[in-house]
Amino acid sequence: MKRAVIVLLVLLAILHQDFWFWNSIDPLVFGFIPIGLAYHIGVSLAAGILWTMAVCYCWPKDVDVPDAPLATPSTLQSERPR
Repeated sequence: MKRAVIVLLVLLAILHQDFWFWNSIDPLVFGFIPIGLAYHIGVSLAAGILWTMAVCYCWPKDVDVPDAPLATPSTLQSERPR
């Protein structure tokens, strides 16, 4: 799955460079959004989905495991010298 995410990342980076909609505002998407802006909205949504895939499938599993239990207010109060 890691290779698929990398391939999609490269593909998204290539597709992000839109030179074909650079000088045109027609057609309007939904009647008011220029086609270039709509294209970049789609690229942004695809980037968010790709980042979610990268975190779910490529992130190391042992990074978020704490080494020691976290201190809570009750344990801090019990460790105070009196």
